[in-house]
Amino acid sequence: MKTSAGERAFGWLNALLMIGLCFITLYPFLYVLFASFSDATSFLQSSGLLFRPAGFDLGAYRAVFHNPMIMKGYGNTLIYVTLGTAINLVMTAIGAYVTSRSQLYFNKILMFLIVVTMVFQGGLIPSYLLVNELGMMNSMWALLVPVAINTFNLIIMRTAFQSVPVSLEESARLDGAGDWTILFRIVLPLSMPVVAVMILWYAVGHWNSYFAALVYLRDSEKYPLQLVLRDILIANNTDTMMAGSASDDKYAIGETIKYATIIVSTLPIICLYPFLQKYFVKGVLVGAVKG
Repeated sequence: MKTSAGERAFGWLNALLMIGLCFITLYPFLYVLFASFSDATSFLQSSGLLFRPAGFDLGAYRAVFHNPMIMKGYGNTLIYVTLGTAINLVMTAIGAYVTSRSQLYFNKILMFLIVVTMVFQGGLIPSYLLVNELGMMNSMWALLVPVAINTFNLIIMRTAFQSVPVSLEESARLDGAGDWTILFRIVLPLSMPVVAVMILWYAVGHWNSYFAALVYLRDSEKYPLQLVLRDILIANNTDTMMAGSASDDKYAIGETIKYATIIVSTLPIICLYPFLQKYFVKGVLVGAVKG
């Protein structure tokens, strides 16, 4: 079909608009990336937009990886992400399976109470007092146990479990299977797209979390990477990363170190996301078949 001049102009306009929006969305990350590879003095002397590194230099990255707190924070974050995601997935799956069973007594009342927690929450002070009374202060359990289940994720997984044919459960029960067998050997394998989405959402949440660690942790050796990053960016704590630098260069080097730290902390998620992106749409659609 031959297109008219107006349709071609409309297509070009849409393409230019999308390119412009992509540039606006992507440029902040590119700015941070270029700044992290820039020479400290040249970067401070530059002004305006940055379309390439201002004098290529890897000094900021060398300073970041020589900082023991960065590597310690990486290790702590990997522990929190791995263990926390496992706890989240198991607890959410159990909660979603129980609430998705039609034979459960007071199912609607239970779901109402669960949904209420999305609107009304105890707040920071009651949460702090509860964690303190449970003896979890200054431990990794303070970061993992209070967020073991996310209500929104529970509802999505529950809806996905409801889409599993009831005949499969009935057949399994005739063969002597119990609820644990049905959940882990029938329901979960048939809901893998939603499970992949839950893993990704929970893992990203743990990776980016810093506020709970700021409130509950006192020992800097237990800080996750994001809290170490916060200390560097907000507290301007870059002196220990600039050993041997002249006093006049410390400020300049400190600026590029901040950008390098941002790249180092976000790079794993950026590399992982393209491979798991397809599960977002598929998983959410599977979880939204019934509502």
